[in-house]
Amino acid sequence: MRGLWSEERLLFTPAVPEATAVPLVWAYPNTYSVGITSLGYQLIWGLLAQRPDVRVSRWFTDEREPLATQPELIGFSLAWELDYPHLLDLLEQLQTPLWSRERQDGHPLVFGGGPVLSANPEPFADFLDVILLGDAEELIPRFLDAYLTVRHQDRQEQLLHLAQVPGVYVPQFYQPKYAAPTGHLETVCPHPEAPPQVQRQVYQGNRLAVSTVVTPRAAWENIYMVEVVRSCPEMCRFCLASYLTLPFRKADVGQGLLPAIMQGLTVTDRIGLLGPSVTQHPEFPALLTALNQPEFDQVRLSIASVRAATVDELLVTTLARHHTQSLTIAVESGSERLRQVMNKKLDQADIYRAAQVTQQGGLKGLKLYTMVGVPTETEADVAATVQLGRELRQLVPRLRLSVGCSTFVPKAQTPWQWLGVNPQAEKRLQFLAKQLGKLGVDVRPEPYKDSLVQALLSRGDRRLGPLLLLTREYGVSLGGIRRAFKELRGQLPPWDFYVHQDWPADRPLPWQHLTGTVTLAMLHQHRQRSLERYDEKNGGAADGTGTTIATTD
Repeated sequence: MRGLWSEERLLFTPAVPEATAVPLVWAYPNTYSVGITSLGYQLIWGLLAQRPDVRVSRWFTDEREPLATQPELIGFSLAWELDYPHLLDLLEQLQTPLWSRERQDGHPLVFGGGPVLSANPEPFADFLDVILLGDAEELIPRFLDAYLTVRHQDRQEQLLHLAQVPGVYVPQFYQPKYAAPTGHLETVCPHPEAPPQVQRQVYQGNRLAVSTVVTPRAAWENIYMVEVVRSCPEMCRFCLASYLTLPFRKADVGQGLLPAIMQGLTVTDRIGLLGPSVTQHPEFPALLTALNQPEFDQVRLSIASVRAATVDELLVTTLARHHTQSLTIAVESGSERLRQVMNKKLDQADIYRAAQVTQQGGLKGLKLYTMVGVPTETEADVAATVQLGRELRQLVPRLRLSVGCSTFVPKAQTPWQWLGVNPQAEKRLQFLAKQLGKLGVDVRPEPYKDSLVQALLSRGDRRLGPLLLLTREYGVSLGGIRRAFKELRGQLPPWDFYVHQDWPADRPLPWQHLTGTVTLAMLHQHRQRSLERYDEKNGGAADGTGTTIATTD
């Protein structure tokens, strides 16, 4: 273990903890290799480690730093729904009761953050004392400063004080009321001394996140990550990264991006430019031009998935010059009609042009991200994706084509949060993999069963807490979860309620008391707009299952 930490190259100077510093565990519920590759985890660790009033120890499922004393705070970054069993395992290893209601004054406060918890923390709410909603740059300093003022008070006083901090959600002060044990949510009742709603916090600085550590043990070996943009202005109706993190923000090139890159190059030659839509940074061409100067010739450059419409000669030649072999674009579907339903502003011609420029610019591969089970999708739409693969195979024969395909998962805080998973998605995923495989395309489908579990946790409420504990015994698999549902029958709604059912638009949502920059009214409007695509053949608009419904003006 000593060798692992010694291989880390830090991009900041940790503070020397004071004698009275708060002992804190900052945990990631996965392996060191996965966790240390999370830019969000790195960012928060850097914020914590630079405070002299905090003594922070990092914990992963396979590696951990020693504890100087019993921690007062235990924090988790949860970026993927299926990591939740490890969160519970780590709490047990730290000898902390799993249920927050069983913790007493001598136990640490357990807090969490990350995209999963910011979108819908309710399935995990009874395991966490505090949940941080929003951007770490805003929340971490406020949370710690508030805790220090009540550090030596009893647990209830601490939590009531923390609940007053904007963006700090204390679940025990918000009690859900259901129509019946197996019914839908009727309302959430806040504690009289807690705010009625908790507002997600937004960071507005002109320098975004950068790596605080570089290591060969990361999943992306020796990479220094730079966040170019945060959120995405496109607002595809399924996209959590867009709606949850609005407004769209960009790092300043001269004062943010270039100095950050220069700092990273002091410890590595590998730079990763991250963000949901990096090429939509208004100064992105200027950044690429700067990176094409001779002093950067040895830099190995990686860029996150880009919009097909923004692929041009400058982008592709820059990637080829800096040792990148392939380009990734998210097309979602080969059906132009379906992309319009998604609000994916992408013409077929844009995809063809991106592929041609990629081949002409000297790259070796092109990867497409696609989905099945999208609301209003028909078999003809799936066949259109196969046809797109066939046409690209002919258009760019020298490129190695690969397709990553997932199943649509309804995410909280998006316009499609009311829509369930299409039961036909599994067959369509198999069809797509088989037909594209025949064309010589390398197909990498995301397991359908994993998507179902993601949907369960994305739309779940607090009644899932006992079920999550049972799945630790039965296995975190579709079979284990269904077995747990069977055992808890009568105590919570059935599987289909959470995963496959379309919910009425006027029904209260489990996370409705947790608000962001996008209002519920706006989400309603965008949902309705996406589902009102006129179907000339049937004289109606397609609903979430791919059938048609009559419409009136």
